[in-house]
Amino acid sequence: MPLSEQEQRLLDEMERQLMQNDADVVQAGGRRALSYRNMVIGALLVVVGLGAIVGGIALWGTAAVAGVIVGVIGFAAMVGGVVLALTPGKGVDEAPAARGPRSPRTPGGSSNESFMDRMNDRWDRRQQGE
Repeated sequence: MPLSEQEQRLLDEMERQLMQNDADVVQAGGRRALSYRNMVIGALLVVVGLGAIVGGIALWGTAAVAGVIVGVIGFAAMVGGVVLALTPGKGVDEAPAARGPRSPRTPGGSSNESFMDRMNDRWDRRQQGE
């Protein structure tokens, strides 16, 4: 069932207000795509760190100081692995304006662009009167 003219006008007004009020949130969010390479290396660091912690516990009975040192190094490796795994790859967090103008797209959209990219393109075309 299509919206009445008044409902459509109200919806458009609500969208405009939302975009004006949340423009700084939308721009600050950016894209955050994780790097596969960073995730793999980070996971390996977590596993090595976990092994070092277990090794530190095993050393605890014979040399307590060495066990503590190995455990702390293992914990630091685990934390570093998690941080590395959650770090985006190079050039991924680039702002859309810095990438240059968008090329015209087909109405159906490309299969490699996200749903939100297509919706943003539709919104931009509507605001430009196309």
